[in-house]
Amino acid sequence: MLALLTNDDGMYAPGLAAMERALAGRLETTVVAPSTEQSGVGHAITFLSPLTAKEVFAGERRRGWAVDGSPADAVKLGISAFCPRRPDVVISGINSGLNAGINVLYSGTVAAAIEGAFFGITSIAMSLEWDDHADYERAAQIATVIIERLLARRPLAGSLFNVNIPTAALTGQPVVRVVPMSVARYGEAFERRVDPRGRNYYWATNDPPPPPSAVESDITALTAGAITITPLDYDLTHRASIDELAEEDWTAVLATAGHTSA
Repeated sequence: MLALLTNDDGMYAPGLAAMERALAGRLETTVVAPSTEQSGVGHAITFLSPLTAKEVFAGERRRGWAVDGSPADAVKLGISAFCPRRPDVVISGINSGLNAGINVLYSGTVAAAIEGAFFGITSIAMSLEWDDHADYERAAQIATVIIERLLARRPLAGSLFNVNIPTAALTGQPVVRVVPMSVARYGEAFERRVDPRGRNYYWATNDPPPPPSAVESDITALTAGAITITPLDYDLTHRASIDELAEEDWTAVLATAGHTSA
């Protein structure tokens, strides 16, 4: 089984290296990742300029390719150009920092997994709570077990999963919760500062924190120290509104639009 391994923290990120080591002997891997950190770029792609890719070696071993582009770019190139055959799974991570709640919408880590799902490939995003001394090796061990179990369930082609590991789960017996993504708004504040030339600039903060909720979600489960698994879907259609909007006589509506003549 072939895994395409990628991330948004860049080719030389410790989480990517730990994931690669943990998968060794379990899955054949091809590593294709951005050449530099791409956190928060979401599902950006490069199409107004050419992409370059550099082969990366660890000693004499070819480790993979570093792509001068976004996480989605790396997955596209990985599948179409660098994998020896179509991968069976796309694994994105381990990311330095959780990707939960509305951060899923901004995450390059999750976007890389979404790109894999676009291709009809089971894709898994893996993130670890940020810490100056994060234990990526232990997190990768846990991630590998979760990945193997998800794949053993033979998910439908294009299935997409977002997995988050809190620091508290790295010791003792980890608890796993399968939960929905929280859509509560948080982290919208900016701190205004003044640069040496007297100009204002603004720095995003993490305030306010996620609001408390009685409904279990990835945010509440992570706060309680549990590992979270959230099945995702990239189809953004609000299906409940389709029939309602389709009842409108759009021909009659457009007939009221003004006409201009040359």
